[in-house]
Parts: sequence; C-alpha cells; structure tokens
Amino acid sequence: MDVNRFNQLPLMGIIRGLESAHIEPLLETVIKAGLETIEVTMNTPDAAGIIARACDISGGRITVGAGTVLSKTELNEALDAGASFIVLPNLEEEVVSVCAGKAIPVFPGALTPSEVFKAWKAGATMVKVFPAGIFGPRYIKELKGPFDDIRLMAVGGVTPENTSEYFSSGSDAVAFGGSVFRKEWLLEGDFEYIGKLVKRYVEAVRSVKS
Repeated sequence: MDVNRFNQLPLMGIIRGLESAHIEPLLETVIKAGLETIEVTMNTPDAAGIIARACDISGGRITVGAGTVLSKTELNEALDAGASFIVLPNLEEEVVSVCAGKAIPVFPGALTPSEVFKAWKAGATMVKVFPAGIFGPRYIKELKGPFDDIRLMAVGGVTPENTSEYFSSGSDAVAFGGSVFRKEWLLEGDFEYIGKLVKRYVEAVRSVKS
C-alpha cells in the first residue's frame, strides 16, 4: 500500500464472505465506481485464495489488503497471498509488531482511549476506531483532543451522509462494509446497485478532501 496515495482518498471497502464466482465482477464494479482500497477479511472462506486472485485481476488498479487478521499465522497467509496492508478488529501486538518492522501498513482496532494510545504506540499506521458508530463522530472529536497526533480511521456506522462529519471531527480515514457488500446482493448479481452505493462513498470523501 502506498500510504500517501491512500491519504488522498482515505476510504476503505471491507469485503467479508465473498465467493470466488463474484470476485471479478465485484472488483470491476468497485474500480469503476472509483474505490481505490479494499480489504478481504481473513474469516472469509479461502480468504488467501481470494486475495491472491483479487490482486491478479486488479493488476494494480486497486490496492488489496487483508482484514480480521488475528494471528501471526493469518498474517503470513495474507502476506503470501499478496495483501499489501493489514487490518485488525483489535490490537494483536505480535501482528502489529511484525508489520511495523517490515514497513507494512497496519490498522489495528481499538475503542477506548487507552486502547487507541496502546495501538498507536505499538506501530499502527492508523488506529481503526471500531465500532465507531456506537458513539458517532463526536467520539472521534473527543479522542482527538488529547491524541491530536494519532491518526484514526472510523469503522462501523459510517455512511455517505455522515462522512463529512467524521472528517470534520478529526477522522483521517473512513471505511464501509456490510451495508454495501451484502451477501444477498452479491448472490443476486446486483453489482450495478453496489456500484452506485460505492460511488456515493467515493464522492462523499472526494468532496471532503477537495
């Protein structure tokens, strides 16, 4: 992952439970919609295989990483598959330490002030505030009071409508997932609708960054 490029469009799509048959049409859909960064969660069946195929299909047109990485074993599987960044729902210090040592962008999850600070000190590229939607943008603003130098990515409960509020409250990035990449829509092949939703997120973030 080129972190500088991610900072220009700090938006991440979280894909969970994707089936092999849907990889190519979904990738083409989100790339066309303007999304530049996706993570495939490691609790997806054959996650490593899907990541490898996604990297191959995308040909560098989108950055592919791995999410829900909970152990060093999963980390190695993800990296071997071609993941260029790592996301965790919590702070697994061994995983973060390995990534920091190898200059691999890593986004560990945290919620409380103590967890956020510990994750940042462990070597986080950004701290994934999860689930952000429980407390909303105001919570990000409160965290940024004492932690103005800690980079935060809001995950959970982010919508195109509240994206600007998250950024104005201090978020450095946002992410979305299940609200867009719904299993039923994927099974029905409703990629056009998924693309429209992704584009709304992309436009919302671009509007803020411009």
